[in-house]
Amino acid sequence: MQQIKKILVPIDFSDYSKSALRYAVDFAKIFNAKLYIIYVVEPVIYPADFSMGQISFPTADIDLNERAKIELQELAKTEIGSKLEYEVVIKTGKPFVEINDAAAELDIDLIIIATHGHTGVEHLLFGSTAEKVVRKAPCPVLSLREPIKGYHYNT
Repeated sequence: MQQIKKILVPIDFSDYSKSALRYAVDFAKIFNAKLYIIYVVEPVIYPADFSMGQISFPTADIDLNERAKIELQELAKTEIGSKLEYEVVIKTGKPFVEINDAAAELDIDLIIIATHGHTGVEHLLFGSTAEKVVRKAPCPVLSLREPIKGYHYNT
């Protein structure tokens, strides 16, 4: 059986992803694995006039990256503390692409990701980051849907 030494946990700050992080902490303890907590900032794109097309403001992205890093570090401190070794990862781009790229770059053994349970029209319109991660991941993926047996995140 393959050893699980590195676990990637995508966070979007929803209760679902926080609950998945708590699950991942307990899971990682069993294997004495290192956790990598990733948040993906989607670039801020503003419509411009027709001659220029869409434009992005890099300074806005930098501010979002810094704020995300601070929030992610706080979450990690609260949920993981000194229980396990962990690393915070901030990327910018399409979430499923960046999650899968990070998994490949970091040689991740397992991704633990929350699903939001979108159905019907909402699913057709927005798709699912978790679904795209599962389909394209370079490693096994454990997807968690609420309620997770024994795990409930209370705000």
